[in-house]
Amino acid sequence: MVRLLKYSKKYKKEILLGPFFKLLEAIFELFLPLYMAKLIDQGIRQNDLTYIWQTAGKMFLMSCIGLACVMICQYYASIASQGFGTELRRVVFQKINQFPHAELDLFGTDTLVTRMTNDINQLQLALAMLIRLVIRAPFLSIGSVIMAFYIHPRIALIFAIVLPVFFFILVFLIKRTVPLFRRVQKNMDQLTRNIQENLVGIRVIRAFVRQRSQSKKISHTSESLAKNSLKAANISALLNPLTILIMNSATILLLYVSGDAVNIGSLNQGEVVALVNYLMQMLLALIIVSNLVVIFTRAATSASRINEILDTKETLTDSPETQIQLTDHAKKDKIIFENVSFKYPRQNGWTLENITFEWGMGKTLGIIGPTGSGKSSLIQLLPKFYDYAEGNIFLFGKNIGAYPVSELRNKIRLVPQKDTLISGTILSNLQWGKQDATEEEAWQALRIAQAEEFVRDLKEGLNSPVVEGGENFSGGQKQRLAIARAVINQPEILILDDSLSALDYRTDLALRKNLKTQLPNTTSLIVSQRISSIRQADHILVLDNGKIVGQGKHHELIQTNTAYQKIAASQENQSAEVK
Repeated sequence: MVRLLKYSKKYKKEILLGPFFKLLEAIFELFLPLYMAKLIDQGIRQNDLTYIWQTAGKMFLMSCIGLACVMICQYYASIASQGFGTELRRVVFQKINQFPHAELDLFGTDTLVTRMTNDINQLQLALAMLIRLVIRAPFLSIGSVIMAFYIHPRIALIFAIVLPVFFFILVFLIKRTVPLFRRVQKNMDQLTRNIQENLVGIRVIRAFVRQRSQSKKISHTSESLAKNSLKAANISALLNPLTILIMNSATILLLYVSGDAVNIGSLNQGEVVALVNYLMQMLLALIIVSNLVVIFTRAATSASRINEILDTKETLTDSPETQIQLTDHAKKDKIIFENVSFKYPRQNGWTLENITFEWGMGKTLGIIGPTGSGKSSLIQLLPKFYDYAEGNIFLFGKNIGAYPVSELRNKIRLVPQKDTLISGTILSNLQWGKQDATEEEAWQALRIAQAEEFVRDLKEGLNSPVVEGGENFSGGQKQRLAIARAVINQPEILILDDSLSALDYRTDLALRKNLKTQLPNTTSLIVSQRISSIRQADHILVLDNGKIVGQGKHHELIQTNTAYQKIAASQENQSAEVK
Protein backbone atom coordinates (compact mmCIF):
# COMPACT_ATOMS: atom_id res chain seq x y z
CA MET A 1 0.00 0.00 0.00
CA VAL A 2 2.96 2.31 0.60
CA ARG A 3 3.54 2.51 -3.16
CA LEU A 4 0.02 3.79 -3.69
CA LEU A 5 0.35 6.58 -1.13
CA LYS A 6 2.04 8.70 -3.81
CA TYR A 7 -1.45 9.32 -5.18
CA SER A 8 -2.28 11.16 -1.96
CA LYS A 9 0.56 13.71 -2.32
CA LYS A 10 -1.97 16.49 -2.96
CA TYR A 11 -3.18 15.97 0.58
CA LYS A 12 0.10 16.06 2.53
CA LYS A 13 -1.20 18.79 4.81
CA GLU A 14 -4.30 16.78 5.77
CA ILE A 15 -2.28 13.57 6.25
CA LEU A 16 0.16 15.33 8.58
CA LEU A 17 -2.26 17.57 10.50
CA GLY A 18 -4.95 14.90 10.97
CA PRO A 19 -2.80 12.60 13.16
CA PHE A 20 -1.36 15.65 14.97
CA PHE A 21 -4.81 16.75 16.13
CA LYS A 22 -5.71 13.17 17.00
CA LEU A 23 -2.54 12.95 19.11
CA LEU A 24 -3.55 16.14 20.96
CA GLU A 25 -6.95 14.59 21.69
CA ALA A 26 -5.25 11.42 23.00
CA ILE A 27 -2.98 13.49 25.29
CA PHE A 28 -6.01 15.25 26.79
CA GLU A 29 -7.74 11.87 27.17
CA LEU A 30 -4.77 10.50 29.11
CA PHE A 31 -4.82 13.39 31.57
CA LEU A 32 -8.55 13.18 32.30
CA PRO A 33 -8.32 10.16 34.68
CA LEU A 34 -5.60 11.98 36.69
CA TYR A 35 -7.85 14.98 37.06
CA MET A 36 -10.70 12.65 37.99
CA ALA A 37 -8.49 11.14 40.75
CA LYS A 38 -7.66 14.60 42.07
CA LEU A 39 -11.29 15.65 41.94
CA ILE A 40 -12.26 12.63 44.09
CA ASP A 41 -9.31 12.66 46.50
CA GLN A 42 -8.79 16.41 46.95
CA GLY A 43 -12.23 17.74 46.13
CA ILE A 44 -14.99 15.33 47.09
CA ARG A 45 -13.20 13.69 50.06
CA GLN A 46 -12.32 17.09 51.53
CA ASN A 47 -15.65 18.62 50.48
CA ASP A 48 -13.82 21.45 48.70
CA LEU A 49 -16.46 22.82 46.30
CA THR A 50 -14.10 25.42 44.85
CA TYR A 51 -11.55 22.77 43.94
CA ILE A 52 -14.33 20.55 42.55
CA TRP A 53 -15.62 23.29 40.26
CA GLN A 54 -12.13 24.29 39.16
CA THR A 55 -11.14 20.70 38.37
CA ALA A 56 -14.46 19.98 36.66
CA GLY A 57 -14.02 23.15 34.59
CA LYS A 58 -10.54 22.06 33.52
CA MET A 59 -11.86 18.62 32.58
CA PHE A 60 -14.73 20.16 30.62
CA LEU A 61 -12.34 22.50 28.80
CA MET A 62 -9.99 19.61 27.96
CA SER A 63 -12.95 17.56 26.70
CA CYS A 64 -14.12 20.43 24.48
CA ILE A 65 -10.62 20.94 23.06
CA GLY A 66 -10.35 17.19 22.51
CA LEU A 67 -13.72 17.19 20.71
CA ALA A 68 -12.57 20.03 18.46
CA CYS A 69 -9.35 18.13 17.70
CA VAL A 70 -11.35 15.00 16.83
CA MET A 71 -13.63 16.93 14.47
CA ILE A 72 -10.66 18.56 12.74
CA CYS A 73 -8.98 15.18 12.37
CA GLN A 74 -12.14 13.60 10.99
CA TYR A 75 -12.48 16.44 8.48
CA TYR A 76 -8.88 16.08 7.29
CA ALA A 77 -9.20 12.27 7.14
CA SER A 78 -12.32 12.52 4.98
CA ILE A 79 -10.73 14.99 2.56
CA ALA A 80 -7.49 13.01 2.24
CA SER A 81 -9.08 9.54 1.90
CA GLN A 82 -11.77 10.60 -0.59
CA GLY A 83 -9.26 12.62 -2.59
CA PHE A 84 -6.84 9.70 -2.58
CA GLY A 85 -9.56 7.34 -3.77
CA THR A 86 -10.63 9.72 -6.54
CA GLU A 87 -7.06 10.17 -7.79
CA LEU A 88 -6.35 6.44 -7.62
CA ARG A 89 -9.53 5.61 -9.56
CA ARG A 90 -8.55 8.15 -12.21
CA VAL A 91 -5.08 6.63 -12.60
CA VAL A 92 -6.36 3.04 -12.65
CA PHE A 93 -9.09 3.93 -15.15
CA GLN A 94 -6.55 5.64 -17.41
CA LYS A 95 -4.30 2.58 -17.19
CA ILE A 96 -7.18 0.25 -18.09
CA ASN A 97 -8.09 2.48 -21.03
CA GLN A 98 -4.53 2.09 -22.33
CA PHE A 99 -4.67 -1.70 -22.17
CA PRO A 100 -4.70 -3.51 -25.50
CA HIS A 101 -7.42 -6.11 -25.81
CA ALA A 102 -4.98 -8.83 -24.74
CA GLU A 103 -4.63 -7.31 -21.27
CA LEU A 104 -8.38 -6.74 -20.99
CA ASP A 105 -8.94 -10.40 -21.84
CA LEU A 106 -6.28 -11.41 -19.30
CA PHE A 107 -7.96 -9.62 -16.38
CA GLY A 108 -11.64 -9.83 -17.34
CA THR A 109 -14.27 -7.15 -16.90
CA ASP A 110 -15.62 -8.51 -13.63
CA THR A 111 -12.38 -8.27 -11.66
CA LEU A 112 -11.58 -4.84 -13.12
CA VAL A 113 -14.95 -3.56 -11.90
CA THR A 114 -14.37 -5.05 -8.44
CA ARG A 115 -10.89 -3.57 -8.22
CA MET A 116 -12.11 -0.15 -9.33
CA THR A 117 -14.85 -0.14 -6.69
CA ASN A 118 -14.47 -2.49 -3.72
CA ASP A 119 -10.66 -2.62 -3.61
CA ILE A 120 -10.20 1.13 -3.89
CA ASN A 121 -12.88 1.61 -1.22
CA GLN A 122 -10.81 -0.65 1.06
CA LEU A 123 -7.74 1.52 0.42
CA GLN A 124 -9.74 4.69 1.13
CA LEU A 125 -10.89 3.22 4.43
CA ALA A 126 -7.33 2.20 5.31
CA LEU A 127 -6.01 5.72 4.69
CA ALA A 128 -8.81 7.24 6.76
CA MET A 129 -8.02 4.85 9.63
CA LEU A 130 -4.31 5.56 9.22
CA ILE A 131 -4.94 9.26 9.79
CA ARG A 132 -7.50 8.85 12.54
CA LEU A 133 -6.29 5.93 14.65
CA VAL A 134 -2.84 4.61 13.77
CA ILE A 135 -1.13 7.08 16.16
CA ARG A 136 -3.91 7.42 18.72
CA ALA A 137 -4.44 3.72 19.50
CA PRO A 138 -0.78 2.75 20.22
CA PHE A 139 -0.23 6.04 22.06
CA LEU A 140 -3.20 5.40 24.36
CA SER A 141 -2.10 1.79 24.98
CA ILE A 142 1.47 2.72 25.90
CA GLY A 143 0.41 5.94 27.62
CA SER A 144 -2.10 4.11 29.83
CA VAL A 145 0.60 1.68 31.02
CA ILE A 146 3.01 4.56 31.75
CA MET A 147 0.35 6.51 33.66
CA ALA A 148 -0.53 3.37 35.65
CA PHE A 149 3.13 2.94 36.67
CA TYR A 150 3.20 6.64 37.56
CA ILE A 151 0.26 6.15 39.97
CA HIS A 152 1.32 2.84 41.55
CA PRO A 153 4.13 0.68 40.06
CA ARG A 154 3.20 -2.54 41.87
CA ILE A 155 -0.46 -2.55 40.88
CA ALA A 156 0.51 -1.48 37.36
CA LEU A 157 2.00 -4.97 36.95
CA ILE A 158 -1.57 -6.11 36.29
CA PHE A 159 -1.35 -4.12 33.05
CA ALA A 160 1.82 -6.01 32.13
CA ILE A 161 -0.02 -9.32 32.67
CA VAL A 162 -3.17 -8.38 30.76
CA LEU A 163 -1.33 -6.96 27.75
CA PRO A 164 0.34 -10.21 26.50
CA VAL A 165 -2.85 -12.23 27.15
CA PHE A 166 -4.84 -9.86 25.01
CA PHE A 167 -2.08 -9.78 22.39
CA PHE A 168 -2.11 -13.60 22.15
CA ILE A 169 -5.88 -13.64 21.59
CA LEU A 170 -5.52 -10.86 19.00
CA VAL A 171 -2.87 -12.71 17.00
CA PHE A 172 -4.92 -15.92 17.10
CA LEU A 173 -8.03 -14.20 15.75
CA ILE A 174 -6.11 -12.34 13.04
CA LYS A 175 -4.50 -15.54 11.77
CA ARG A 176 -7.94 -17.13 11.48
CA THR A 177 -9.72 -14.18 9.83
CA VAL A 178 -7.15 -12.91 7.30
CA PRO A 179 -7.42 -15.97 4.97
CA LEU A 180 -11.20 -15.72 5.19
CA PHE A 181 -11.15 -12.06 4.17
CA ARG A 182 -9.00 -12.95 1.16
CA ARG A 183 -11.52 -15.61 0.22
CA VAL A 184 -14.28 -13.02 0.53
CA GLN A 185 -12.44 -10.83 -2.02
CA LYS A 186 -12.41 -13.72 -4.52
CA ASN A 187 -16.08 -14.44 -3.86
CA MET A 188 -16.82 -10.79 -4.56
CA ASP A 189 -15.08 -11.09 -7.94
CA GLN A 190 -17.13 -14.15 -8.78
CA LEU A 191 -20.40 -12.49 -7.75
CA THR A 192 -19.61 -9.42 -9.84
CA ARG A 193 -18.84 -11.67 -12.81
CA ASN A 194 -22.12 -13.56 -12.49
CA ILE A 195 -24.22 -10.42 -12.05
CA GLN A 196 -22.61 -8.70 -15.01
CA GLU A 197 -23.02 -11.80 -17.17
CA ASN A 198 -26.71 -11.99 -16.31
CA LEU A 199 -27.41 -8.31 -16.83
CA VAL A 200 -25.65 -8.25 -20.21
CA GLY A 201 -27.31 -11.47 -21.35
CA ILE A 202 -30.75 -10.88 -19.83
CA ARG A 203 -32.48 -11.18 -23.22
CA VAL A 204 -30.78 -14.49 -23.99
CA ILE A 205 -31.63 -15.80 -20.52
CA ARG A 206 -35.30 -14.89 -20.99
CA ALA A 207 -35.36 -16.28 -24.52
CA PHE A 208 -34.16 -19.68 -23.27
CA VAL A 209 -36.24 -19.48 -20.07
CA ARG A 210 -33.15 -19.88 -17.90
CA GLN A 211 -34.07 -17.36 -15.21
CA ARG A 212 -34.43 -20.01 -12.52
CA SER A 213 -31.10 -21.76 -13.21
CA GLN A 214 -29.24 -18.43 -13.43
CA SER A 215 -30.89 -17.26 -10.22
CA LYS A 216 -29.70 -20.45 -8.54
CA LYS A 217 -26.18 -19.84 -9.85
CA ILE A 218 -26.11 -16.30 -8.43
CA SER A 219 -27.69 -17.52 -5.19
CA HIS A 220 -24.98 -20.17 -4.87
CA THR A 221 -22.22 -17.58 -5.37
CA SER A 222 -23.96 -15.15 -3.03
CA GLU A 223 -24.34 -17.86 -0.39
CA SER A 224 -20.65 -18.71 -0.68
CA LEU A 225 -19.82 -15.02 -0.18
CA ALA A 226 -22.22 -14.79 2.76
CA LYS A 227 -20.84 -17.98 4.30
CA ASN A 228 -17.24 -16.79 4.20
CA SER A 229 -18.21 -13.27 5.30
CA LEU A 230 -20.23 -14.61 8.22
CA LYS A 231 -17.45 -16.98 9.23
CA ALA A 232 -14.94 -14.12 9.22
CA ALA A 233 -17.40 -11.85 11.03
CA ASN A 234 -18.23 -14.48 13.64
CA ILE A 235 -14.56 -15.07 14.43
CA SER A 236 -13.95 -11.32 14.56
CA ALA A 237 -17.01 -10.93 16.78
CA LEU A 238 -15.30 -13.08 19.43
CA LEU A 239 -12.94 -10.18 20.04
CA ASN A 240 -15.51 -8.01 21.82
CA PRO A 241 -16.80 -10.58 24.35
CA LEU A 242 -13.26 -11.84 25.01
CA THR A 243 -12.12 -8.26 25.52
CA ILE A 244 -14.99 -7.61 27.93
CA LEU A 245 -14.11 -10.82 29.78
CA ILE A 246 -10.47 -9.79 30.09
CA MET A 247 -11.47 -6.24 30.99
CA ASN A 248 -13.85 -7.30 33.74
CA SER A 249 -11.45 -9.95 35.06
CA ALA A 250 -8.61 -7.41 35.10
CA THR A 251 -10.88 -4.85 36.78
CA ILE A 252 -11.83 -7.35 39.50
CA LEU A 253 -8.17 -8.25 40.02
CA LEU A 254 -7.21 -4.57 40.10
CA LEU A 255 -9.93 -3.74 42.66
CA TYR A 256 -8.98 -6.74 44.79
CA VAL A 257 -5.27 -5.87 44.82
CA SER A 258 -5.82 -2.14 45.21
CA GLY A 259 -8.15 -2.73 48.19
CA ASP A 260 -5.23 -3.63 50.43
CA ALA A 261 -3.26 -0.64 49.14
CA VAL A 262 -6.17 1.66 49.98
CA ASN A 263 -6.47 0.15 53.47
CA ILE A 264 -2.80 0.75 54.26
CA GLY A 265 -2.95 4.26 52.76
CA SER A 266 -0.53 3.78 49.85
CA LEU A 267 -3.34 4.31 47.33
CA ASN A 268 -6.32 6.68 47.31
CA GLN A 269 -9.85 5.93 46.08
CA GLY A 270 -9.53 8.43 43.24
CA GLU A 271 -6.34 6.76 42.07
CA VAL A 272 -8.18 3.42 41.96
CA VAL A 273 -10.78 5.00 39.67
CA ALA A 274 -7.95 6.41 37.53
CA LEU A 275 -6.29 2.98 37.27
CA VAL A 276 -9.59 1.39 36.20
CA ASN A 277 -10.01 4.10 33.57
CA TYR A 278 -6.47 3.54 32.27
CA LEU A 279 -7.13 -0.20 32.11
CA MET A 280 -10.26 0.45 30.02
CA GLN A 281 -8.37 2.88 27.79
CA MET A 282 -5.61 0.37 27.18
CA LEU A 283 -7.93 -2.50 26.29
CA LEU A 284 -10.20 -0.37 24.10
CA ALA A 285 -7.15 0.97 22.29
CA LEU A 286 -5.98 -2.60 21.72
CA ILE A 287 -9.38 -3.48 20.23
CA ILE A 288 -8.92 -0.58 17.82
CA VAL A 289 -5.45 -1.92 16.99
CA SER A 290 -6.97 -5.32 16.20
CA ASN A 291 -9.56 -3.75 13.91
CA LEU A 292 -6.80 -1.73 12.25
CA VAL A 293 -4.82 -4.90 11.60
CA VAL A 294 -7.84 -6.47 9.87
CA ILE A 295 -8.49 -3.30 7.84
CA PHE A 296 -4.84 -3.00 6.80
CA THR A 297 -4.66 -6.70 5.94
CA ARG A 298 -7.65 -6.36 3.64
CA ALA A 299 -6.17 -3.14 2.26
CA ALA A 300 -2.87 -4.90 1.59
CA THR A 301 -4.72 -7.53 -0.45
CA SER A 302 -6.55 -4.78 -2.33
CA ALA A 303 -3.32 -2.84 -2.87
CA SER A 304 -1.66 -5.89 -4.44
CA ARG A 305 -4.63 -6.22 -6.81
CA ILE A 306 -4.44 -2.54 -7.78
CA ASN A 307 -0.65 -2.73 -8.20
CA GLU A 308 -1.17 -5.72 -10.47
CA ILE A 309 -3.09 -3.44 -12.84
CA LEU A 310 -0.63 -0.55 -12.59
CA ASP A 311 2.39 -2.85 -13.02
CA THR A 312 1.01 -4.56 -16.10
CA LYS A 313 3.24 -3.78 -19.04
CA GLU A 314 1.60 -3.24 -22.36
CA THR A 315 2.24 -5.96 -24.90
CA LEU A 316 1.99 -3.44 -27.74
CA THR A 317 5.39 -1.77 -27.92
CA ASP A 318 7.25 -0.01 -30.69
CA SER A 319 10.31 -2.24 -30.94
CA PRO A 320 13.13 -1.39 -33.38
CA GLU A 321 11.96 -4.18 -35.66
CA THR A 322 8.62 -2.42 -36.19
CA GLN A 323 10.16 0.81 -37.44
CA ILE A 324 10.60 -0.72 -40.91
CA GLN A 325 9.52 1.42 -43.85
CA LEU A 326 8.81 0.30 -47.38
CA THR A 327 11.30 1.50 -49.98
CA ASP A 328 9.02 0.53 -52.86
CA HIS A 329 7.21 3.79 -53.65
CA ALA A 330 4.64 1.90 -55.71
CA LYS A 331 3.38 0.27 -52.51
CA LYS A 332 3.22 3.39 -50.33
CA ASP A 333 -0.47 3.85 -51.17
CA LYS A 334 -1.33 0.28 -50.10
CA ILE A 335 -2.14 -1.67 -46.96
CA ILE A 336 -0.03 -4.81 -46.86
CA PHE A 337 -0.15 -7.91 -44.66
CA GLU A 338 3.08 -9.87 -45.01
CA ASN A 339 3.21 -13.41 -43.53
CA VAL A 340 1.24 -12.33 -40.47
CA SER A 341 0.53 -14.92 -37.76
CA PHE A 342 -1.41 -14.31 -34.56
CA LYS A 343 -2.75 -16.14 -31.53
CA TYR A 344 -4.66 -14.97 -28.49
CA PRO A 345 -3.06 -14.96 -25.02
CA ARG A 346 -3.11 -18.36 -23.31
CA GLN A 347 -3.98 -20.05 -26.59
CA ASN A 348 -1.83 -22.85 -27.92
CA GLY A 349 -2.73 -22.92 -31.61
CA TRP A 350 -2.59 -20.12 -34.17
CA THR A 351 -5.73 -18.07 -34.78
CA LEU A 352 -4.24 -16.64 -37.99
CA GLU A 353 -1.33 -18.16 -39.88
CA ASN A 354 0.81 -16.77 -42.72
CA ILE A 355 -1.70 -14.14 -43.83
CA THR A 356 -0.39 -12.31 -46.93
CA PHE A 357 -2.38 -9.88 -49.09
CA GLU A 358 -2.56 -6.20 -50.07
CA TRP A 359 -5.11 -3.69 -51.26
CA GLY A 360 -4.85 -0.08 -52.37
CA MET A 361 -5.88 3.27 -50.98
CA GLY A 362 -9.49 4.16 -51.81
CA LYS A 363 -10.28 0.52 -52.66
CA THR A 364 -12.65 -1.90 -50.95
CA LEU A 365 -11.51 -5.21 -49.48
CA GLY A 366 -14.07 -7.90 -48.69
CA ILE A 367 -13.44 -10.72 -46.21
CA ILE A 368 -15.63 -13.79 -46.02
CA GLY A 369 -15.41 -17.20 -44.42
CA PRO A 370 -17.20 -19.59 -42.07
CA THR A 371 -17.69 -18.84 -38.39
CA GLY A 372 -14.40 -19.09 -36.48
CA SER A 373 -12.24 -18.63 -39.56
CA GLY A 374 -10.45 -15.60 -38.05
CA LYS A 375 -12.18 -12.72 -39.87
CA SER A 376 -12.73 -10.52 -36.80
CA SER A 377 -9.30 -11.41 -35.42
CA LEU A 378 -7.68 -10.26 -38.66
CA ILE A 379 -9.24 -6.80 -38.70
CA GLN A 380 -8.37 -6.18 -35.03
CA LEU A 381 -4.66 -6.31 -35.88
CA LEU A 382 -4.80 -3.24 -38.13
CA PRO A 383 -5.74 -0.72 -35.35
CA LYS A 384 -3.37 -2.59 -32.95
CA PHE A 385 -6.04 -3.88 -30.62
CA TYR A 386 -3.87 -6.98 -30.55
CA ASP A 387 -0.23 -7.39 -31.51
CA TYR A 388 0.64 -10.01 -34.10
CA ALA A 389 3.30 -12.59 -33.31
CA GLU A 390 5.01 -12.90 -36.68
CA GLY A 391 5.23 -11.01 -39.96
CA ASN A 392 4.64 -7.35 -40.78
CA ILE A 393 1.71 -5.05 -41.47
CA PHE A 394 2.40 -1.95 -43.55
CA LEU A 395 0.06 1.00 -43.67
CA PHE A 396 0.81 3.41 -46.50
CA GLY A 397 4.52 2.60 -46.56
CA LYS A 398 5.18 2.34 -42.77
CA ASN A 399 4.98 -0.58 -40.42
CA ILE A 400 2.01 0.00 -38.11
CA GLY A 401 4.42 -0.29 -35.15
CA ALA A 402 6.00 2.98 -36.31
CA TYR A 403 2.72 4.82 -35.71
CA PRO A 404 1.78 6.05 -32.23
CA VAL A 405 -1.40 4.22 -31.24
CA SER A 406 -3.50 7.41 -31.11
CA GLU A 407 -2.34 8.51 -34.57
CA LEU A 408 -2.96 5.07 -36.02
CA ARG A 409 -6.47 4.78 -34.59
CA ASN A 410 -7.38 8.29 -35.70
CA LYS A 411 -6.86 7.06 -39.26
CA ILE A 412 -9.19 4.10 -38.72
CA ARG A 413 -12.85 3.81 -37.83
CA LEU A 414 -14.00 0.34 -36.85
CA VAL A 415 -17.64 -0.70 -36.51
CA PRO A 416 -17.51 -4.06 -34.67
CA GLN A 417 -20.07 -6.85 -34.81
CA LYS A 418 -21.65 -5.79 -31.53
CA ASP A 419 -21.24 -2.05 -31.43
CA THR A 420 -22.50 -0.08 -28.47
CA LEU A 421 -24.24 3.28 -28.41
CA ILE A 422 -23.50 5.53 -25.45
CA SER A 423 -26.28 7.01 -23.34
CA GLY A 424 -27.06 10.57 -24.39
CA THR A 425 -28.56 11.69 -27.69
CA ILE A 426 -28.13 10.67 -31.31
CA LEU A 427 -26.06 13.83 -31.93
CA SER A 428 -23.81 13.24 -28.92
CA ASN A 429 -23.17 9.70 -30.16
CA LEU A 430 -22.26 10.94 -33.64
CA GLN A 431 -19.90 13.47 -32.09
CA TRP A 432 -17.87 10.60 -30.71
CA GLY A 433 -16.70 10.23 -34.30
CA LYS A 434 -16.01 13.95 -34.63
CA GLN A 435 -16.16 16.14 -31.55
CA ASP A 436 -16.97 19.39 -33.34
CA ALA A 437 -19.41 17.87 -35.82
CA THR A 438 -22.23 20.21 -36.87
CA GLU A 439 -25.84 19.16 -37.33
CA GLU A 440 -25.37 19.39 -41.09
CA GLU A 441 -22.44 16.96 -40.91
CA ALA A 442 -24.50 14.69 -38.65
CA TRP A 443 -27.35 14.56 -41.17
CA GLN A 444 -24.86 13.86 -43.96
CA ALA A 445 -23.41 10.93 -41.99
CA LEU A 446 -26.90 9.60 -41.29
CA ARG A 447 -27.71 9.93 -45.00
CA ILE A 448 -24.66 7.87 -45.94
CA ALA A 449 -25.58 5.22 -43.34
CA GLN A 450 -29.20 5.03 -44.52
CA ALA A 451 -30.36 6.26 -41.11
CA GLU A 452 -31.66 9.71 -42.04
CA GLU A 453 -35.24 8.63 -42.68
CA PHE A 454 -35.94 6.98 -39.32
CA VAL A 455 -34.10 9.72 -37.38
CA ARG A 456 -36.21 12.44 -39.07
CA ASP A 457 -39.32 10.50 -38.10
CA LEU A 458 -38.33 10.77 -34.44
CA LYS A 459 -40.00 13.62 -32.57
CA GLU A 460 -36.73 15.15 -31.36
CA GLY A 461 -34.59 14.25 -34.38
CA LEU A 462 -30.88 14.48 -33.62
CA ASN A 463 -31.69 15.27 -29.99
CA SER A 464 -33.62 12.03 -29.52
CA PRO A 465 -32.42 10.24 -26.39
CA VAL A 466 -30.24 7.14 -26.52
CA VAL A 467 -30.44 4.87 -23.48
CA GLU A 468 -27.53 2.77 -22.24
CA GLY A 469 -26.31 0.51 -25.03
CA GLY A 470 -28.85 2.00 -27.45
CA GLU A 471 -31.46 -0.50 -26.33
CA ASN A 472 -34.29 1.84 -27.39
CA PHE A 473 -33.40 1.17 -31.04
CA SER A 474 -33.72 -1.97 -33.14
CA GLY A 475 -30.66 -3.96 -34.21
CA GLY A 476 -30.68 -2.46 -37.72
CA GLN A 477 -31.11 1.06 -36.42
CA LYS A 478 -28.21 0.63 -33.98
CA GLN A 479 -25.97 -0.68 -36.76
CA ARG A 480 -26.77 2.27 -39.02
CA LEU A 481 -26.21 4.79 -36.21
CA ALA A 482 -22.89 3.12 -35.42
CA ILE A 483 -21.86 3.35 -39.09
CA ALA A 484 -22.90 7.02 -39.18
CA ARG A 485 -20.74 7.65 -36.13
CA ALA A 486 -17.80 6.00 -37.91
CA VAL A 487 -18.14 7.89 -41.22
CA ILE A 488 -18.90 11.36 -39.88
CA ASN A 489 -15.24 12.44 -39.97
CA GLN A 490 -14.61 10.73 -43.35
CA PRO A 491 -11.84 8.41 -42.07
CA GLU A 492 -8.92 7.23 -44.14
CA ILE A 493 -9.82 3.61 -43.37
CA LEU A 494 -13.30 2.28 -42.57
CA ILE A 495 -13.70 -1.27 -41.21
CA LEU A 496 -17.15 -2.83 -41.07
CA ASP A 497 -16.96 -6.07 -39.10
CA ASP A 498 -20.17 -7.83 -40.12
CA SER A 499 -21.89 -4.50 -39.39
CA LEU A 500 -24.48 -4.94 -42.13
CA SER A 501 -25.88 -8.22 -40.82
CA ALA A 502 -29.08 -6.65 -39.43
CA LEU A 503 -29.87 -4.78 -42.65
CA ASP A 504 -32.08 -6.01 -45.45
CA TYR A 505 -30.45 -6.51 -48.84
CA ARG A 506 -31.78 -3.27 -50.33
CA THR A 507 -30.59 -1.11 -47.42
CA ASP A 508 -27.26 -2.97 -47.46
CA LEU A 509 -26.81 -2.23 -51.18
CA ALA A 510 -27.81 1.44 -50.84
CA LEU A 511 -25.42 1.92 -47.91
CA ARG A 512 -22.48 0.40 -49.78
CA LYS A 513 -23.21 2.57 -52.81
CA ASN A 514 -23.20 5.66 -50.58
CA LEU A 515 -19.85 4.66 -49.11
CA LYS A 516 -18.44 4.31 -52.61
CA THR A 517 -19.79 7.61 -53.94
CA GLN A 518 -19.77 9.83 -50.81
CA LEU A 519 -16.43 8.64 -49.44
CA PRO A 520 -14.31 8.06 -52.56
CA ASN A 521 -11.00 8.55 -50.71
CA THR A 522 -11.84 6.18 -47.86
CA THR A 523 -10.24 2.75 -47.93
CA SER A 524 -12.90 0.24 -46.89
CA LEU A 525 -12.72 -3.22 -45.40
CA ILE A 526 -16.00 -5.13 -45.18
CA VAL A 527 -16.27 -8.38 -43.22
CA SER A 528 -19.49 -10.22 -43.94
CA GLN A 529 -21.15 -13.61 -43.96
CA ARG A 530 -23.11 -12.62 -47.06
CA ILE A 531 -21.56 -12.71 -50.51
CA SER A 532 -23.97 -10.00 -51.66
CA SER A 533 -22.27 -7.55 -49.26
CA ILE A 534 -18.79 -8.06 -50.71
CA ARG A 535 -19.28 -9.14 -54.32
CA GLN A 536 -18.59 -5.60 -55.58
CA ALA A 537 -15.35 -5.31 -53.55
CA ASP A 538 -12.12 -4.61 -55.43
CA HIS A 539 -10.48 -7.57 -53.70
CA ILE A 540 -11.93 -10.46 -51.69
CA LEU A 541 -10.24 -12.72 -49.13
CA VAL A 542 -11.65 -16.14 -48.31
CA LEU A 543 -10.59 -17.37 -44.86
CA ASP A 544 -10.89 -20.81 -43.32
CA ASN A 545 -9.29 -22.02 -40.07
CA GLY A 546 -7.14 -18.91 -39.84
CA LYS A 547 -5.66 -19.25 -43.32
CA ILE A 548 -6.34 -17.58 -46.65
CA VAL A 549 -7.84 -20.25 -48.92
CA GLY A 550 -8.61 -17.89 -51.77
CA GLN A 551 -8.37 -14.28 -52.90
CA GLY A 552 -9.36 -12.26 -55.92
CA LYS A 553 -12.48 -10.68 -57.41
CA HIS A 554 -15.95 -12.17 -57.14
CA HIS A 555 -16.13 -13.43 -60.72
CA GLU A 556 -12.72 -15.12 -60.32
CA LEU A 557 -13.48 -16.80 -57.04
CA ILE A 558 -16.94 -18.01 -58.04
CA GLN A 559 -15.31 -19.92 -60.89
CA THR A 560 -12.08 -21.18 -59.33
CA ASN A 561 -12.32 -21.29 -55.52
CA THR A 562 -14.06 -24.28 -53.94
CA ALA A 563 -14.55 -22.66 -50.52
CA TYR A 564 -16.12 -19.56 -52.04
CA GLN A 565 -18.35 -21.70 -54.27
CA LYS A 566 -19.62 -23.62 -51.22
CA ILE A 567 -20.51 -20.39 -49.43
CA ALA A 568 -22.30 -19.09 -52.54
CA ALA A 569 -24.16 -22.36 -53.03
CA SER A 570 -25.31 -22.47 -49.39
CA GLN A 571 -26.63 -18.92 -49.60
CA GLU A 572 -28.40 -19.61 -52.89
CA ASN A 573 -30.05 -22.65 -51.29
CA GLN A 574 -31.15 -20.54 -48.34
CA SER A 575 -32.66 -17.96 -50.70
CA ALA A 576 -34.48 -20.70 -52.59
CA GLU A 577 -35.84 -22.17 -49.37
CA VAL A 578 -37.10 -18.75 -48.28
CA LYS A 579 -38.84 -18.30 -51.62
